[in-house]
Amino acid sequence: MHAKVLRYFIEVVRAGSIRKAAEQLHVVPTAVNRQILNLEEELGAPLFERIHNKLKLTPIGEIVLAHARSTLRDFDAVRQHIEAVRGLHQGEASLATTTGLAGAFLPGVVQRCRAAHPGIHLKLLDLPIAGVLRAVAEGDADLALAYDVPATAGLRTLFESEWPLGAVVPPGHALADRATTTLADCLGFPLILPAAPMSLRPILDGAFGRSAVSVSPVIETTSTALMRQLAAQGMGITLLNRLDVADDVRAGRLLFVPLRDAGLRPQGLALVTRAGPALSAAAEVLARHVTDGLESALVGP
Repeated sequence: MHAKVLRYFIEVVRAGSIRKAAEQLHVVPTAVNRQILNLEEELGAPLFERIHNKLKLTPIGEIVLAHARSTLRDFDAVRQHIEAVRGLHQGEASLATTTGLAGAFLPGVVQRCRAAHPGIHLKLLDLPIAGVLRAVAEGDADLALAYDVPATAGLRTLFESEWPLGAVVPPGHALADRATTTLADCLGFPLILPAAPMSLRPILDGAFGRSAVSVSPVIETTSTALMRQLAAQGMGITLLNRLDVADDVRAGRLLFVPLRDAGLRPQGLALVTRAGPALSAAAEVLARHVTDGLESALVGP
């Protein structure tokens, strides 16, 4: 029954600040601050201390965090039982996304969604970015998941996250043991870059331009799957965000070395729907699985 305050609390822990947590929750900072203060007052102890402008958990806060995570997991289990009683074992949910996300992030989401709700029919559309947004705006898809979604009238954002960029290399590569690297360091190796139509390329071009360096990739492609495969084969290094290579990193096929160049912004990823009608129960289920998958990846390796 305390899902809101616990989710707010967990988001503050994850973000390290009230402001950043509010941005992720799509509420004003005062609302988040009020929930945290009310929780501290109810418990009679501070949950956070400020260290170098970042909120850190107190020992009591650590206890509450463990309780909050356990409680929300139990609550999700209860909600699934309620949905089963209500008959949420059928229906259709559709999602439009890009090729990279369809091949890297979504398979795990679909697997978990199907395991929990085998009666729901899922429709997944692999489209260019313009087609992704058009599909949800025109009602051809319930949800859209894409990078760097522009502010568009008629769309409602359900979840947003930011994904830092890095050099993607195979184990044993000269950059593999570094905690971070730079674009200048990457120029010493054959580069496999996203082609111009991809949303990542303007970010990289802007960063290279600010560094006043000339870039001559050996391969350009619109396929992130091909970029990952070529990097794993030792054909060169590629530049992607952390979510793009999460499965490969977990499997030990590739390593992700964060780029520390000043001014290199992360890629923003958004899950959106139409601003008007409410989502169907099946679409709500799919949206929750997408959001849960992204939240897990944010705190993952």
